Parts: sequence; C-alpha cells; structure tokens
Amino acid sequence: MSRRKKSDHRNESAWEPSPPPASGFRSGLVALIGRPNVGKSTLVNKVLGQKISIVSEKPQTTRHRVTAVLGGDDYQLILLDMPGFQKPRDTLTKRMQTLVNTTLAEVDAILFVVPGDQSFGRGDAFIADALRGVGTPVVMAINKADLLSDQQAGVQLEAARALAGAAEVHLVSALTGRGLGELVASLSGLLPEGPRYFPPGVVTDRPEEVLVAEFIREQLLAVTEEEVPHSLAVEVLEMEPREDRDITYVRAAIYVERASQRPILLGVGGARLKEVGTNARREIEWLLGTQVFLELIVKVRKHWRSDSRMLDRLGL
Repeated sequence: MSRRKKSDHRNESAWEPSPPPASGFRSGLVALIGRPNVGKSTLVNKVLGQKISIVSEKPQTTRHRVTAVLGGDDYQLILLDMPGFQKPRDTLTKRMQTLVNTTLAEVDAILFVVPGDQSFGRGDAFIADALRGVGTPVVMAINKADLLSDQQAGVQLEAARALAGAAEVHLVSALTGRGLGELVASLSGLLPEGPRYFPPGVVTDRPEEVLVAEFIREQLLAVTEEEVPHSLAVEVLEMEPREDRDITYVRAAIYVERASQRPILLGVGGARLKEVGTNARREIEWLLGTQVFLELIVKVRKHWRSDSRMLDRLGL
C-alpha cells in the first residue's frame, strides 16, 4: 500500500472504534444546494482546510455526492457537496438530479448557497420554492462576499432574506474564509444529538481511486471548451505502489463521446494531454504521499452519458 499522511481521508475498517461521545454531542448531515458554479465545492474545501472537491467554472463539475467530515469537540458536521440543481437532459443528469432530490429527504439541515456577485434569478427562486416543501431547516450562504462593497452586501442580504423566507442568512467568502466560522456554528447548532459517525482525522469517505479520477478530470476541464467538458469522464484502471520504490503507478482512461474530441484532448503532438498529466500528477502525489507515475489514455465511448451500465461502472 502507498504511504499515508498522518491525517488520512479514508474510512479504514482497521481503525479502532471511537469512544462514545459525551452527552450533548451533536452529529448529522447537511446538504449543500445551489445552482451550478456558485462556489459550493470551493466552500467545502475551505472549511475543511484541504481539497476533496474539484473546482471549475464549467457546469456539471460536481457529479457525485461528496462527503466532507468536519469535527469539533462537541459535534461532527457531515457536509454533502451536491451537483447543482439542473434540468435533466440525459441519463447522467437525470441521475444527478435524482441524487439531489433523494439527499434532501435524508439530511438534518440544508445549506442553500447563492452567488453574491450576481442578481438572484429564476434558478435561485426555483430552488427556494423546492426547499420550502422539504420541511428541513435551511441556512442560506451568500458566497463571494469579498467582491461586495458594504452597500452591495446590504442589497444582497435584503434580497436573500426575501428569497429564503425565514432562513438564516450569512455573508461568506469561500475564497478568503470570511464568515465561515459563524456559518459552521450555525449549521452545527441545527444538528440533533447523535454518535460520531467517522473516526477523528477522517475528512471524507471517498475512495482514493475516485479522488484521483476527479483530480484528473479537473485538469481536463481547465483546458477544454464548449461541449467537450460535458462529454468527459475519467476512470482509474490501475493504481499500484511499486514494491521496490516509493512510487505509485496510476493508469487512467479518459472517455469522450465522439472521435473528433480525442485529438482536442491530445493536442498537437500530445502536448495538451501531457500538460494535463503533469498538473494532475502534482495533486495525486499530494493525496497519496508518494511519487506518482501517471499514464493517461483517451478512449471514445459513444453516448456514455446515456449508458446505464457505463454510468454504474463510473459510480455515477
């Protein structure tokens, strides 16, 4: 196995059970909800102090439900970073929206994230209406507060309170960390008394292979335009430490839907794919705590977003 950092991110069955929490210990699930690209994943990473969710300006960046575990002396807050609310267009987006709808029925509280640098639109109003029918406590976060003057912040707060009804509203910045401490305190106060679901030091239950695939996809999103990002998927085919060296061999497949998209990813003489590999390798080495040899291959899988078996294989 590869060398681990002291603060591991996985839920290892070999760990000793945690002692039962003291009376009054609070724990529970909080779903992050909002339109695509409002900064939910950046917020999660900032709160945790490390990266578990990939970040991009492209729509549909978050496809999975990402579990982020935030612990305190008297609480364990489990944040669920969700795909953005969207109109289903294929089997993939139908599954993503179903995941959102199902999760809302399971959580103890909801964090509704809206962008501070934009006027609230029909998408935000649609989400607010949907949340009113769920019956779960809602806290609202106006993100990107670092971009607002005091006057602009006041305008956005007034608009958010009108949109959210009785929901508590916080001005935050996922970039600078402004207001996140108060936000976490507000969310943890909504949790019921309960057990410690994850051992101390665990920040996510996502398998390493999933994190590696996502780090690669993040770099692909950074170099692709127009329709290509929606057609991309990454699968780790092999990830094995070398016994004789402190290095991990990773082989991953990048799937596209059309043959014409393959040369776009490769670039002239393979230069674009090499750039992706170089940048992704740095992230993967940080994750695994070893040097990494990364091999990327590009494959065409027509209509994979509508292929249920392929989506199952990708965990989507």
